[in-house]
Amino acid sequence: MTAQTDLYNRIAQETASLVIREYSTSFSLAATFLGAGVRQDVENIYGLVRIADEIVDGVAAEAGLSTSGVREQLDDFERETEAAMESGYSTNLIIHAFALTARRCSIQVDLTRPFFASMRADVTEATHDPESFDRYVYGSAEVVGLMCLQAFLRERPTTAQEHEKFVRGARALGAAFQKVNFLRDLSADFDHLGRSYFPGVDLENLTDADKDQLVANIEKDLALSRSIVPDLPRSSRRAVALAQSLFAALNRRIASTPAARLRTTRVSVPTVTKFWLAVAAWCGKVS
Repeated sequence: MTAQTDLYNRIAQETASLVIREYSTSFSLAATFLGAGVRQDVENIYGLVRIADEIVDGVAAEAGLSTSGVREQLDDFERETEAAMESGYSTNLIIHAFALTARRCSIQVDLTRPFFASMRADVTEATHDPESFDRYVYGSAEVVGLMCLQAFLRERPTTAQEHEKFVRGARALGAAFQKVNFLRDLSADFDHLGRSYFPGVDLENLTDADKDQLVANIEKDLALSRSIVPDLPRSSRRAVALAQSLFAALNRRIASTPAARLRTTRVSVPTVTKFWLAVAAWCGKVS
């Protein structure tokens, strides 16, 4: 590798790292617990999915693009991503950083295509039935967990049985993250973007019973994902434990918040709580 290529790669990956620091305090905090090489790969993955999400979540529309224009931007972004995964190069720094990780960690289009399909659904679908909801959650979140798993296990050989267990846990954790975000962001998604993700739930008249059922479903996902944490490599174990604990804490705060308030209030985990969860995760505890 020449010095010129090394410089370009470094700048691309520093750009991806900036994205996670600026967009998510929780994921950025958890990422600091990752081993150095794994951390960069996870930040590269986050950078790509975050920017794709921004295309469909309003920035493009605020710039004056029509719905078809937003879709065209997303399609171009996906095409460039696949081209970079093949060639190892992109003029888009975020895509270039992701391509470096994809090639290092053997991330293939069987994971990126479902992700972009879910992003396209955000452009065209305002509500979901059970089938489309499962498909959306798989593409928007579970495959991201599977991409990160590829980075976690890159230098860790696993048996078929171990790999299957890790896959189930990674998918469950991704699903839990997404469902918690749906509940936390009800107002932004429904009032501002016109989206209603949970099938069969009337968000305008959300009841405590509805909320409690959704919270319980999330806890099942968290329980499944929690079971794999002790078996992860040391380079990722603490980080996943912290991410797991942060979202479990957020789910508990949602559980204690009246349904009517969820429509107007964005629930969050206080900074001091995040600090103590980080200390606990560093000591090997998962809540």
